[in-house]
Amino acid sequence: MLNPDDYSADDKIVVMLGCFDTKGEDFSYLRSCLLRQSVKVISINTGVLGTTSNFQADFEAAEVAEAAGAELLELRAKGDRGQAIQKMGEGAARIIKNLFSQGKVDGVISMGGGGGTYIALSAMQVIPFGIPKLCLSTLATKDLSHHIGSKDITLIPSVVDVAGLNSISMTLINQASGAICGMINSDIKDQFKTSGSIAMSIFGNTTACVDKCVDMLRSKTYDVLTFHAVGVGGKTMESLILEGCFDAVLDITTTELADDLCDGICSAGPDRLTAAAQMGIPQVVVPGCLDMVNFGAMDTVPERYRSRQLYSWAPDVTLMRTNMDENRILGQQFAEKLNRSKGKVVVLLPLKGISKISSEGEVFHNTDTDEALFTSIKKHAGKSIKIVEVDANINDPLFAEQAVHQLLELMGK
Repeated sequence: MLNPDDYSADDKIVVMLGCFDTKGEDFSYLRSCLLRQSVKVISINTGVLGTTSNFQADFEAAEVAEAAGAELLELRAKGDRGQAIQKMGEGAARIIKNLFSQGKVDGVISMGGGGGTYIALSAMQVIPFGIPKLCLSTLATKDLSHHIGSKDITLIPSVVDVAGLNSISMTLINQASGAICGMINSDIKDQFKTSGSIAMSIFGNTTACVDKCVDMLRSKTYDVLTFHAVGVGGKTMESLILEGCFDAVLDITTTELADDLCDGICSAGPDRLTAAAQMGIPQVVVPGCLDMVNFGAMDTVPERYRSRQLYSWAPDVTLMRTNMDENRILGQQFAEKLNRSKGKVVVLLPLKGISKISSEGEVFHNTDTDEALFTSIKKHAGKSIKIVEVDANINDPLFAEQAVHQLLELMGK
């Protein structure tokens, strides 16, 4: 069991979690490698079949299951591997979250096969950006984007199975130990003073606007971080906002809302456009690129949309023009999300087009459909939402200047 007296404020603490029942030898070696690096180790056993005799775990499997509201013996009796993996992931996450709140997590490391990797990546989700998270995995070369989500998790291919020590596994476990400790002890020496940190969303169809905004804000010594609005970009931005990484948000490109409505490939999920509202930080928001839904190659567009206005942006990207009904719905969703904001909000409406290809003469130009969107936003926006109409296309310099002006005004700058 964990003894609080064993840890001081100066200690560097690595949380090591994994299935000690089937991989005890591997984790024992990892633990010894970590201890040689002069860090303290807190160990969490997520294996439902037992434990290891090689070392005493600080949190045994029964405690992990209990943290997820389950009984270990019951999980064993059921023999449902999927449920067991899910519960042990949930339990480990809650334990790690509690340890982090006590200042006892400087880094997290794990290793395993399919089940162990799932548990580890689930548990690491509760740790904020900047705290090193590393997993030595048999699945590291596969697409684990769904499991990693928006987190800064480092994956190392195990090359061989994590199933007993050998010359290859010992080399990689030792290197993984050195990697996590090196990450923990690294100092960012090139820190620069800024006026604040601002999150901004970008897309190919809003690049000119965002580039202009970035230049203007950086000239005033703001740290500007842009996120590509392709689904994971929006999720990452929302996640970092919730972690308190930003002083304000300039949300130029909210196109992911359209993909969420129409099952496009760039959906960021239902929580897009909610984090800044929840945190109460200033935000200037634009319905940028709500004129389009993203699909893959032309032959991947769902059958129900084949008769719609489609545009091949690239061989592997097909854009569908949103119609009037969709824009009314999007306008309502857009406004209602912002109505929940605890902070100041300005909505900027570019009257001459909400994307590059919706400007006059371009393929998605349709003032009536844009007007349906704008009308819906204004109809459903609460009295606390300031709406500014700009007689420009979203990519005109005038619009970028107005966006930065409104943001700085909200920030009291």
